[in-house]
Amino acid sequence: MRIAIGIATRGRAPILAEVLAELGLQTRQPERILVCHVTPEDVAGIAERFPHVELLTAPAGLPRQRNAILDACGDCDAVLFLDDDFLCAPDYLAVTERVFLTRPDCVVTTGTVLADGAKGPGISVQEGRVVLDEDRFDGDPLAVRPHFNGYGCNMALRLAPMREHGLRFDENLPLYGWYEDLDLTRRLGRHGAILRLAGARGVHLGTKAGRVAGTRLGYSQVANAIYLARKGVYPWNRALRSAARNMAMNAARSLKPEPWVDRAGRLKGNLIALGDLLRGRMHPMRVMDL
Repeated sequence: MRIAIGIATRGRAPILAEVLAELGLQTRQPERILVCHVTPEDVAGIAERFPHVELLTAPAGLPRQRNAILDACGDCDAVLFLDDDFLCAPDYLAVTERVFLTRPDCVVTTGTVLADGAKGPGISVQEGRVVLDEDRFDGDPLAVRPHFNGYGCNMALRLAPMREHGLRFDENLPLYGWYEDLDLTRRLGRHGAILRLAGARGVHLGTKAGRVAGTRLGYSQVANAIYLARKGVYPWNRALRSAARNMAMNAARSLKPEPWVDRAGRLKGNLIALGDLLRGRMHPMRVMDL
């Protein structure tokens, strides 16, 4: 197979450099590595240190940047989308390729996240490398199980069905995206299997630099879930449960928030989204006005 790795980045050039250095350790190297950025500062020093990496530009927003990567990898059979703060174990790509080859019905793979800094204060590059070094997985590296959707920080897509059915990331989910991975992989999953791979392993650092403001993220937590339910790609019971869970967590923790989370901002965004829902004007793109 010809496999590309695609990374959309914004405001994290030092972390991106560490991720690219780690990809140099892959036992199975990708045919192409494409990095899509918005401003030159996003990739400062990258071209000089990694001349094999292809740099693309696109308007800000994760779906737009990932669509630019899709447009550029027309000669490939699959693309592995990584966040710009995801560290892969050395055999990640080799395992992914073997699953795609042995499971022609598989259209989406997502790996096993050993530690996820997005759920806490974040993980440093050094800490992430320690997690990878200490991982002692002794199971079947090709073990798989069905999964509801691909996790955007590390998900591979088979491109033939993407092209056949004209599938792209929904650019009505702006900025950070919030569920853009669920949306696309659920639509692609109508044409094959979505699998979680036991042997494709990595660490999501959850770096906080470059994150969306709390109010905007809070709005997206409600608006994007409802939008996807209306599209028919996210079951209503799951969408409503997701929105309610996020609102409850933001409300409960807003009095004593974690230092790395803008709970008050997220709660404000939740409430604005509810107000827009009642007025019949709620839409993911409304975050651009907040």
